[in-house]
Order: sequence, then C-alpha cells, then structure tokens
Amino acid sequence: MYLQKATMIDRFFSVNLELEMPVKRIPSGSTEVIEKSRNVHFVKHQLKSTKDKDSFWVLLSFDRHHDNPKSDNRMEKRHLELARERKAIVIDGGDLFCAMQGKYDPRSDKRDLKPEHQTGDYLDKLVKTAADFYGPYADLFAIMAPGNHETAISKRHETNLTERLVTMLNDRHGTNIRVGGFSGWVKFQLGLNNQNMAKNMWYHHGYGGDAPVTKGVIQTNRQAVYLPDAHIVATGHTHNEWQFPIPRLRLSPKGKVYHDEQMHIKVPSYKEEYVDGYGGWHIERGGPPKPIGAVWLRFSADKTTKNKMTVCEPTVEVLRAK
Repeated sequence: MYLQKATMIDRFFSVNLELEMPVKRIPSGSTEVIEKSRNVHFVKHQLKSTKDKDSFWVLLSFDRHHDNPKSDNRMEKRHLELARERKAIVIDGGDLFCAMQGKYDPRSDKRDLKPEHQTGDYLDKLVKTAADFYGPYADLFAIMAPGNHETAISKRHETNLTERLVTMLNDRHGTNIRVGGFSGWVKFQLGLNNQNMAKNMWYHHGYGGDAPVTKGVIQTNRQAVYLPDAHIVATGHTHNEWQFPIPRLRLSPKGKVYHDEQMHIKVPSYKEEYVDGYGGWHIERGGPPKPIGAVWLRFSADKTTKNKMTVCEPTVEVLRAK
C-alpha cells in the first residue's frame, strides 16, 4: 500500500556498519533532530522493529516553486498528507519559493502571479501565503534550505525568504524547523536493539545548466571524489530526476575488504513549465517536458548473522514521490 506509484525503486545496503559513539536512546518510534553546526544536522530515529510497517520515512524535496501558478500545489499537499500518515520528516533543499515576479527581476511576468500575490508587498505576501499553506505540516519539516531563487532575493532585496518562513512557522506553531545551508550534511542515526547505525547524506541545491543529453549524471563521478563520507548525495536545481549508484571498494579498520554504494539522487521539481508547449520562457529556450514530484527515503534494518551473532544492518530505499 505504501509503495503506491513507487517506480524506479533502488535499494542499497551497507555491509560494514559505520561505528557510532553511544547515542542517547530516545523513545521507540520517535525522531529527534539536532543541529551540530549551521549546515550539519543529526536526525536520530529509534526503530521499533525490522518490520516494513515500522520503517522511518523522509520526504526529500527540491524546487517546490510553491508560489508559481505552474507548481502542482495539490501534489505537494497530497505528499504532505502521506508524510503525516507515515510519520515522516520533510527535508527541503531549496527553491521552495519561485519569487521571480518582483522588481528588478528580468524574468518577471505578471501572468505568472497568483491573485493573492498581486499586491504592493509582494515578498511579504510570499512568506505569509507559504506559511499558511505549510502551517498544518510545520511539525513534519526538519530542515528548510535556500536555493538560488532565495539567494537571488537576498542579493537584490536584502531579505532572506527561507529564514523568514522558518521563523514564521516556528512562531506560529511552536515547532523547531532548522535553516540549512545551500549545501550541507544530514547524519541519519538509527537505533534498534541497543545497536546504533548511521547513514550520511550530503545535499546541495544544485548548479549548472539543464544538461539536455547527460541530465547532469556526469557530475556524480566528480562529486564522489570529494564526498567519500556520503552514503547518499542529493541535488536538485535542474528539475531532472534520476538515481545513480556508484559501487565502491572499501577497507575496514580491521583490514576486511568489502563493497558499499554511494547513491546519487537528482530530485525533480513540483513545477511543470512545458504544459502544451504553446509559449513562454521555458519553451523559447528549447526546454523539454520535465518530471514532477519529489523523493521518498525509506530507512529500515535487516537482521543478519555475523560471527555467530545476530546484528542489524541499515537499509535505504529511494522511491519516486508522484
């Protein structure tokens, strides 16, 4: 049931568990988010069991462009409702705002304004209407990070839309959403049966052009060189979608040779710009239809036997959120 519309499933295992310092135990089935530094966050979750129904879910989104009329807000809401049902957390990697219709933006087009934003306090209204929409789900959001659309507003108008939205949501709902960086780290710490397991995710909002042939996959080999500690690499920005595993040969501290994988994820957008191809900036520049949606991360654990002992190994599934 929970795999509804989940295609392109990719599953990967870590044979060698990352050794963890003792982690303070939290109640079974609960989650705790800790800010270690401005762009490093620990997400602790205590699994109840190895059963599928007790999995820990994360909704990973980039490029919501929520205020753009071409953004699929109904899909957003559907995914957030499902996140509520799954007791998931939400991590957003930037460009939650489109924010292109203000003064001094050469891309501005009044046809791309929602009626509620056709006011003299455009930027203020963006924050308020976003807070109204995401308010019922504020307790699900763990991290909101800026993208290039938010940083462009900071440069032109000296205001940080991401920080303003997070502050408004936290003030209204008593939540503790963290502001991430343009890039950053999330360490997922999973506990089960007095064992601690970890998976590291590096995220970056994204950079570069559309890459119509390679879709940006070529970047994975470059990133793998300077991100040896990442099990998951998540990027957005180009509104493409793919999953690309890089198998790695490793050597444990005790001299055991083993294999693992670094999973690269390109997360799509909720904005569908092509429509029927009649016209507009995306059509004039030769842009193609793009996938829309987000990505689910499903964390669980498998029991296995090693040296005549039963141990748990972390498992991550990457599923399309459509």
